[in-house]
Amino acid sequence: MNPTEVLSPVRAALLGNPNCGKTALFNLLTGSRQKVANYAGVTVERKEGLLSTRGGRRVVVLDLPGAYSLNALSADEAVTRDIVTGHRAGEPLPDLLVCVADATNLQLNLRLVLEAKALGLPMVLALNMSDAARREGITIDRAVLSHELGLPVLETVGVRHDGARELLDYLDQWHAAGAADRSHTPWQAPHFDEVMATQVEVRRILRLAVTQDQANSLSGDDAIDRVVLHPLWGMLILAFMLFMMFQAVFSWATVPMDAIKEGVDALAELVRSQLPEGVLQSLLTDGVLAGAGGVLVFLPQILILFFFILLLEDSGYLPRAAFLLDRVMGTVGLSGRSFIPLLSSFACAIPGVMATRTITHWRDRLVTIMIAPLMTCSARLPVYALLISAFIPERTVAGVFNLQGLVMFGLYAGGILGAMAVAAVFKLWRGKVGPTPLVMELPAYRIPSLRNLALGLMERAVIFIKRVGSIILALMVLLWFLSTFPGPPEGAAGPAIQYSLAGQMGQALEVIFAPIGFNWQIAIALVPGLAAREVAVGALGTVYALSATGDSVAAELGPLIAQSWSLATALSLLVWYVFAPQCISTLVTVRRETNSWRYVALMAAYLFALAYGASWLTYRVAVMLGGG
Repeated sequence: MNPTEVLSPVRAALLGNPNCGKTALFNLLTGSRQKVANYAGVTVERKEGLLSTRGGRRVVVLDLPGAYSLNALSADEAVTRDIVTGHRAGEPLPDLLVCVADATNLQLNLRLVLEAKALGLPMVLALNMSDAARREGITIDRAVLSHELGLPVLETVGVRHDGARELLDYLDQWHAAGAADRSHTPWQAPHFDEVMATQVEVRRILRLAVTQDQANSLSGDDAIDRVVLHPLWGMLILAFMLFMMFQAVFSWATVPMDAIKEGVDALAELVRSQLPEGVLQSLLTDGVLAGAGGVLVFLPQILILFFFILLLEDSGYLPRAAFLLDRVMGTVGLSGRSFIPLLSSFACAIPGVMATRTITHWRDRLVTIMIAPLMTCSARLPVYALLISAFIPERTVAGVFNLQGLVMFGLYAGGILGAMAVAAVFKLWRGKVGPTPLVMELPAYRIPSLRNLALGLMERAVIFIKRVGSIILALMVLLWFLSTFPGPPEGAAGPAIQYSLAGQMGQALEVIFAPIGFNWQIAIALVPGLAAREVAVGALGTVYALSATGDSVAAELGPLIAQSWSLATALSLLVWYVFAPQCISTLVTVRRETNSWRYVALMAAYLFALAYGASWLTYRVAVMLGGG
């Protein structure tokens, strides 16, 4: 190898269809040496990682959004097309295209390979999931395939620790052409006859290079699909899985949550023992620890939720769930393609809104964006968990189910039903326009990779912890300042916070929120909650810590609000957060995706009206039934 090549990393772009195992291969190659960001000017997620081969070559690996063709139909595909054709501003052409193909479904994958080959860039084909192809009786003559395609053909298995060995060896030995030697054919959208010619060429190559034992082909997947995609049993299985997911969020997280809470309490006691009473001690204990620590305790629940979403995605089940729900969602004017963005919104509305870029029809995409915030995002979990723990007794129902978990499931179900109702209203508003037909690939079932699950959870944990350490911490310090100054006048009878800037703001807002049962402390917490939902719990911890006598209120927040609030107020606040207006980050994302502040204003207005109306109704009914 030329020594200068060590100094200049090779840019290798992974190109492939959705569900071809491309991201699993990316994770295998780069491990934890990867960063997640957005492409410049758009909110399509990009992943870039670094690897070093055994020979010392450094390779920057770019995981491009999945695409079926360079003739883009969605925003995701457009980004991929622009990068590999050199039309994306600020993105240099890749030095090497690693075309990743699902070895079990070459008929679909080879079309993209032939389109990419026409660009003239250095390229290699990675037959991913080659082990699964052999199990299904598929034999691929790599020598013939390489000859017909005119490029090297390697085998990879993205879910095995040594599954990228051939690709790594190839990268180690690959000679990068100089800039003057590189040829690149300008890309033009193909005509219909060119598309048909490509399909004919794919079939010709497959006849020469691939043989398949039909008796063994996909028999296992077909048997599973007969149950999973059944109109009745499939829906029951899906409902059961979602139900168990939300049960687990509440039941499994108890031990790690208690450990985090004890750690925060111990740290607060250490600070109190080392620092004299005063402004600094109050800042650290009542501001930083009561606020940020009160949010960090809910990390286990968020990771459990992400674990299930990643598990369903990695197994190949999510596209089947979308297919299964297509008819149901069609009744409110959506297609099953909206299911995956909506499911992503359970983790966070921002990636859910971004995921709508895979929806080709603008009308369907816009409606999905508008209802995505009604899916209960993980940022609401701290609020739900706090209120449920404080007001719902921990007991078993029917000898099996956790009552608190049932209430949690009910809140999630409320968000889903609310989203479907809003989608139905949009359908009536648009007039008689049928949903876009759903055409999508059902990938083979796969055993989820523990490595991919671990990397995905680590990535989400780091994002959450950074959020706690930056946005949430900054808001908690600001709230502490507003809650501390000015101090109470001489002879003041109430808690000090009541006379502060935050207390004055809360008492002003209480006029607006009193009809739905909210006191001035809740009103204070709602304001920073607009920046990040999780902050509401930390804000309550800060408010009540400063309203108390100096005890460790952060650890006792649940019992404290249980004594201070009525059941009607707690239920009203729970319902408020089912429909509440979105955090500012989500609204900014909606602006970037729709390129219009009009839709942002519409979203904020209808969510506020829906939340206020639902909370008012809940509060009045609860008071009538004796919960006041």
